[in-house]
Amino acid sequence: MAACVSRVELSVSCRNLLDRDLGSKSDPLCVLLQDSGGGRWAELDRTEKIRNCQDPEFCKKLVVDYYFEKVQKLKFSVYDIDNQSFDLNDDDCLGGVECTLGQVVSSSVFTRPLELKQGKPAGKGTITISAEEIKDTRVVYLEIEAQNLDKKDFLGKSDPFLEFYKQSDAGTWQLVYRSEVIKNNLNPCWRKFSVPLQTFCGGDFNKPIKVKCADYDDDGSHDLIGTLETTLAQMQTAGAGSLVEYECIHPEKKQKKKNYKNSGIIRIKSCKIETEYSFLDYVMGGCQINFTVGVDFTASNGDPKSPDSLHYISPDGINEYLIAIWSVGRVVQDYDTDKLFPAFGFGAQVPPSWQVSHEFALNFNPSNPYCQGIQGIVDAYRQILPQIRLYGPTNFSPIINHVARFAAHSQQQGTAAQYFILLIITDGEITDLDQTRQAIVNASKLPMSIIIVGVGEADFKAMEFLDGDNGVLKSVTGEPAARDIVQFVPFRQFKNAPQEALSQMVLAEVPKQLVSYYKWQGWPPLKLPAIKAM
Repeated sequence: MAACVSRVELSVSCRNLLDRDLGSKSDPLCVLLQDSGGGRWAELDRTEKIRNCQDPEFCKKLVVDYYFEKVQKLKFSVYDIDNQSFDLNDDDCLGGVECTLGQVVSSSVFTRPLELKQGKPAGKGTITISAEEIKDTRVVYLEIEAQNLDKKDFLGKSDPFLEFYKQSDAGTWQLVYRSEVIKNNLNPCWRKFSVPLQTFCGGDFNKPIKVKCADYDDDGSHDLIGTLETTLAQMQTAGAGSLVEYECIHPEKKQKKKNYKNSGIIRIKSCKIETEYSFLDYVMGGCQINFTVGVDFTASNGDPKSPDSLHYISPDGINEYLIAIWSVGRVVQDYDTDKLFPAFGFGAQVPPSWQVSHEFALNFNPSNPYCQGIQGIVDAYRQILPQIRLYGPTNFSPIINHVARFAAHSQQQGTAAQYFILLIITDGEITDLDQTRQAIVNASKLPMSIIIVGVGEADFKAMEFLDGDNGVLKSVTGEPAARDIVQFVPFRQFKNAPQEALSQMVLAEVPKQLVSYYKWQGWPPLKLPAIKAM
């Protein structure tokens, strides 16, 4: 299963609803359904009913789990409720709309005409949906040290570590953070750490926080050095040279010893609250995701006329290249407003000169390589196949550098306005490995991600090397990638899986990569989200 990126809250309003009630207006309610396959729809949530209203603004928000790597088909249906039953089959439908969650989250406001059935408008009725992530995106950053802690070890000093607890509404203490252990040190300085504000104190700056300092023992029988209680509001006064100090108190020692002072001093060196933006913050804030496709037309794929070839289009009109384009493209297209996608081929001899090209436009128009929608890429691919000669070598670096030039231009604007995804589909034989390594290292400093889908049965060791999952990818000169931007997936693992399984696998890393880039640059979303607690 893909990891849920986040939960999204949808606000719904309608205008000019049909009037189904005699003598009064309709009593509308909106229900949210999700496509569960096979023509079936499962209800996720519903709003309250608003009496006698043709322009309702529903107060109850609709909540849905959001996954970037899935196409989540939704249906919003508005009903006129005339009874107390939960079942909607006996209520009049005032219209509905089908869309994807990606379309909704990438539009600041999503308005569509209501339809009674496909193509039949529900009068002048419209529905407006806006999305907001349910998340307090703030994070607490703390730097803490201690002085003169009690010595707990017979042969050495203490091995201190910290535990932070928040108090639940029921009064119990819940662990929220545990520090690293610092060996043999009575004046430790722990490394800076961060905890989501939601986790740390539920967003309540005055919620009691308990800090335990203990001496670590390998057998798990850690010895308590002492505790203290505070609040985030108190800790926040630390910083700019002023430390906040607490006495670390061991309750039993305090009871037993008359002249007991403390078991050491815990000092808050700095306590900062910072906002950490999410993938949705950037997308909803106006970040466009630009999708480019690169297709491997080298001779190792086999003659496209032969059924053995990876470029052979079967009688039902598909091959592995087309499935990869469709499954990844149909997710990404919802995040690109103009739906114009540049598509290139590499490794073929191209007319009229029959020179080998490593970045030729699939539509044969180098000044305007854009295809209209994913279908446009598919059509261009089908048309070009009989017109070129598969050749070689297999060079990835030209197309990576091509997209990197656009990403570099976007980077110069200094805003989170554009992010680039390059999908390379290949049979795995790579000739310019050293140049490709350098191109990826250069691209890792830019707003872009690279997805490589390997088709066929080749040995993909070079692709797995480029993925960098087993360590940081380095150029030939030893320069490390600034961040991991390559995701490689062999298509053969998904041959018998549902079509969406491939897109889920290859796109699962993209939200993390996008956020890591903008965080590294220190760029907030173009439009800042309102802070919203769960």
